[in-house]
Amino acid sequence: MIKTVVRDSIQTMQRVKVGLIGLGAVLLLIGLAATIFGIVSRERPGTAIGAPKADVAANLSVSNGMTPAAAPTSEPLAELGVAPAASPTPTKP
Repeated sequence: MIKTVVRDSIQTMQRVKVGLIGLGAVLLLIGLAATIFGIVSRERPGTAIGAPKADVAANLSVSNGMTPAAAPTSEPLAELGVAPAASPTPTKP
């Protein structure tokens, strides 16, 4: 009977050790993955030759004597010609 109790405690300790080693391995892998993703997210993306540049496109402004519309319309689809306007616009003779 004493041998059974000793075997059970040895098996219990072995299972605890294996569990802790497994937990440590999982935490190590999560830390490694977080480090890799952190390094990758800090890198600047490469651009191909002739590809549009986001910083240039974001800083475009009206130029060459172009003036923006005086009053913004409330119907952008009608302005693009995709949908008819809700109220007809007066035509100039």
